[in-house]
Amino acid sequence: MARPPRARESVLDAFEQLLVDEGERAATMDATARTAGVSKGGLLYHFASKDALEQALLERLDTLVDDDLDAMASSPDGPVAFFLRTSVMDDDPLDRALIATARLAQGGHLGAAEALRAVRGRWAEALRPHVRDEASLALVLLLSDGLYYNNALSGQTAVAGPVPRGTALDALVALVEASVR
Repeated sequence: MARPPRARESVLDAFEQLLVDEGERAATMDATARTAGVSKGGLLYHFASKDALEQALLERLDTLVDDDLDAMASSPDGPVAFFLRTSVMDDDPLDRALIATARLAQGGHLGAAEALRAVRGRWAEALRPHVRDEASLALVLLLSDGLYYNNALSGQTAVAGPVPRGTALDALVALVEASVR
């Protein structure tokens, strides 16, 4: 598949950033054009409607998850360790796409909610062969959720719990892997 033109990507980046920073209501076509530094006509050239922008975001998420699953499958540490370590992500493309999609889902976008369910399902399917049973799979998924949640909140307040890093994260991953195999 050919790579989309850079101007189109810049508009999509602006839409995604508005969703992440200000939420679904603020991510209007006008605000997206302004944030991207293009005219409204320039935005409409690439995305004829807000629905088209939203669909492009969901397609971006799908592509990023494909890449994540490929990296998970080829990780020398194994899929479970890779999945847990990458749950402590910060402002990378997959993180931004997930947050932006969650903002759409919070605003009532059914396609975004379904996309998030599908992502979780794809991760579960990739992990399932590497854990002993469904309870072990649930443990890995819930631990990932907790790591992601606490990492997302760690810069804002002391509300979140500690986010293990370095040797502490290594020890946690080793403990979980020993428990789920």
